[in-house]
Amino acid sequence: MSALTGWRAAIRIARRDALRAKGRSALVVAMIALPVLGVTAADITYRSSVSTQAEELTSAMGAADALFSDPGLGDGPIEQMPGADSYQRSGAEDDSVHGGESAPLDLTAALPRGARAVPRQEVMSTVTTKYGIETAEVTELDTSDPLVHGMVGLVRGAYPRTDSEIVANDAFLKSAGLHVGSRTTVRGVDKTFTITGAVEVPASLKSSFLYVRPGALIKPWQRAAAADHTITQPNPGSPSLLVKTAGASGISWRDVLAANKHGVLVESRSVVLDPPPDSEVPMASRFGGSGSGSEIELTASLATVVAMAMLEIVLLAGPAFAVGARRSRRQLGLVGTCGGDRRHIRSVVLAGGAVLGGAGAVAGTVAGLVLTVALRPVIEEWAGKRFGSIEIRPWELLGIAAIGLVTGVLAALVPAVVAGRQPVIESLTGRRGVRRSSRVMPALGVAAVLLGGTVAVMGGLMGRAVAVAAGSVLAELGVLACIPVIVGSLGLLGRFFPLSPRLALRDAARNRGRTAPAVAAVMAAVAGTVAIATYTASTQAEQAYNIHRTLPPGVLAINADIYAEHADPARALETARGLARRDLPVEGDAATIRRVWAGSDCARFSDAEADACGSLTMPKPKANTCPLQKAGGKELAAGLSASEHKQLMNTPKCKDAEYADTTFGNDSEIVVGDGAVLRVYAGLKDPAAARALAAGTPVLLNNAYAGPDGKVTLKAVHRYLAEDKANRARHPGKARTTISHLPVYRATDGYAATPGVRMIMPQATADRLGLHTGPVTAVYRVAHPPTGAQEQRFDDGMFQAASGASLWQNEKPEDSDTTLLILALFAGVVTLGAAAITTGLAKADAEADLTTLSAIGAPPGVRRTLSGFQCAVVAGTGVLLGTAAGAVPAVAVRLTDLKRALDQMRAHPMDSAYTPIVLPWETIGILAVAVPVLAGLLAAGFTRSRLVLARRAG
Repeated sequence: MSALTGWRAAIRIARRDALRAKGRSALVVAMIALPVLGVTAADITYRSSVSTQAEELTSAMGAADALFSDPGLGDGPIEQMPGADSYQRSGAEDDSVHGGESAPLDLTAALPRGARAVPRQEVMSTVTTKYGIETAEVTELDTSDPLVHGMVGLVRGAYPRTDSEIVANDAFLKSAGLHVGSRTTVRGVDKTFTITGAVEVPASLKSSFLYVRPGALIKPWQRAAAADHTITQPNPGSPSLLVKTAGASGISWRDVLAANKHGVLVESRSVVLDPPPDSEVPMASRFGGSGSGSEIELTASLATVVAMAMLEIVLLAGPAFAVGARRSRRQLGLVGTCGGDRRHIRSVVLAGGAVLGGAGAVAGTVAGLVLTVALRPVIEEWAGKRFGSIEIRPWELLGIAAIGLVTGVLAALVPAVVAGRQPVIESLTGRRGVRRSSRVMPALGVAAVLLGGTVAVMGGLMGRAVAVAAGSVLAELGVLACIPVIVGSLGLLGRFFPLSPRLALRDAARNRGRTAPAVAAVMAAVAGTVAIATYTASTQAEQAYNIHRTLPPGVLAINADIYAEHADPARALETARGLARRDLPVEGDAATIRRVWAGSDCARFSDAEADACGSLTMPKPKANTCPLQKAGGKELAAGLSASEHKQLMNTPKCKDAEYADTTFGNDSEIVVGDGAVLRVYAGLKDPAAARALAAGTPVLLNNAYAGPDGKVTLKAVHRYLAEDKANRARHPGKARTTISHLPVYRATDGYAATPGVRMIMPQATADRLGLHTGPVTAVYRVAHPPTGAQEQRFDDGMFQAASGASLWQNEKPEDSDTTLLILALFAGVVTLGAAAITTGLAKADAEADLTTLSAIGAPPGVRRTLSGFQCAVVAGTGVLLGTAAGAVPAVAVRLTDLKRALDQMRAHPMDSAYTPIVLPWETIGILAVAVPVLAGLLAAGFTRSRLVLARRAG
């Protein structure tokens, strides 16, 4: 019999066996199809979400041929690159921007003959909402014009027909609590619009946009501001034109050059899609060509995740093939009695993998395509942009399907080898035989774990992505090789447990061929999730550490306007306190921070030169300069580890060396306040510090500014402008400079990181030194950040009171917990599925044992509790091993990030090299405790207590 004939027979036997055992076959197909479905959906989603150049142009200019805009360089000729991403004055040697204000360009003068144009101009406006007011971008654009199609589209309602109508996108309507038919007023000009429709901006679904007809807002606003000086002038953006030519060729490069002579920047569809040679681009002749995109590199994390996903696909189908081969051992024994050898028996089992793998690959690919198309709106909403089209690359989908087929064969490989070694007599009689566990595989497994972990770690330290991926997979394969021994040792724990868990542990140990692949499948799923979750939690901790917060955590501030001509910060803050108690989730009373300055304050006289104003500085002693900023800083950084660099950067000497914060109106970061400022803003609850402040002694938060004698030096320049008539009258004469040495109360070093404040000075000390003070900020402690509705209500109250104060808070961090929760749920679902599958296979495989239990008088509940504990044992063991295995690639990839951060720090010593490794304990807790318990309860709940007699004996 030829090889081809043998394989044809094997495939025919495998196909009939799959149809005979429909439940098990469907299970295997589903396990192979699920990962293929996920990869297919991810591939189609990624390819569809990456906009083509033509789609990006449609988002920018709709159906127009070109976008003409004012680059703000004046009315002289300019030069530009074909993509309009770079431009400059004609003949300039750099990208310097024209200084000073210039009259807006007449864009229509640059239009080709016969072209039609639709004007567009944006202006940031304060509009009323259901809750209060909100700042949003209002665009003057005829959204009903066909040229706008593709850039803005109507979802419901109607386009504006009059100058008192407006349309908005759903992001604005949702945040504002409005709907089609509502009315909104643009504050400042106090013009009311009726919302006639809801539109969609395909390129940005999450930002707020509003559209009115051209001329409906900006010019009426400018006329009203000119007639009434209490109305603030609008600050519109540069105008632009959507241009459509009469011909089909669009705007040529020659037309672009002609428009450049008028100072107009042009983004042409035809030029971008078919750019001219560099020889025809004046700007390219001096700057080395237009260039192209950057090369895409395969990162360590991507390579590792792909490699581990492949391994997981192989393992998911392993238990079913192992049990399937065992259930078919009589049939395989008959193949041996008919002259078949071990090779033919292995072929039958492998053919089963090919048949079911092919079915799973096809089902997964088709289901992935259908699911992506069906869920396209949901995916687009999550991504925040619309896809231009669903892009399908047949060769990639064929490759994914081929992977599913190959992994199905690989999953059947070990069961095929085991079945081929099974003696024919044992197969026909149903006896399983007794075999000693291999001592070679565990030894090889331990060696692979050590070698793989070392390769992954060294690859991370050297920044080698391939080494990280290879080492991680090798380490996981080593753990897989050790699983039979680990499962076998579970039986030893049975003596410490009651009947049902003891039976479950011993059953798992006795049937390692069934239990080990199931544990491996759970381990692979959990390892991938733990690896991704660990990397995600670590990078988020790094980002949170490197964020420069403008306020301490849990603090909300209300800033008074100190720059307006008739500003009254005290009255503004008094009004704001009442509104804050009404509208914001504040805790306790506010603490008032007062700014302090010497001489005339340039913050109030913005036209004055800095040298003509007064100043107040607190110089740092030279001995306390950050070592990384001194000569030899790079040499010092080269010898530091990441933890040593972090420790040095957190010292008072280096903590504020990167920037000077002008939050409270001065560069010295000195404020005037009382004990409430210490408690509420700085979070310093030291009674001694409060007593020192009350006694007139400043509290120094950054000790690097104290000299060897424990005092700080203040240098005050009392210089007054002629415009500052009130203070000039009180301080006549020449400018004078005073230097004071103040004793201070020194806080612990941990408070050197307080944003915007180096020292808190009592009012009495400021008065004694002849300094000026004034209220600038009210700060509160808050239980949680205010909601959007609360912010809008507060902003509306402040606007109506015309108090000149504004709400100020730290940017809201991304919801990292949601990402980690999704990962935990994904791994939990896979773990539950694998454990449930294993329990079902165990029940089918151990039916004789269950019958024996019933025959010897075991209570009916034993069957139910046994199933529950069998499921929990598989899930719990797999989760624990997966957690350990998943830590290896995560640590290795973070070491790659650490090497990159260290290289950056050694080149720029003040840059952070902090690269933490953070374990997601909540995710691990869900997987290690909740999932096994839930798996056991579900298995017990769906198991029948009483045995169903298949046939009557005798």
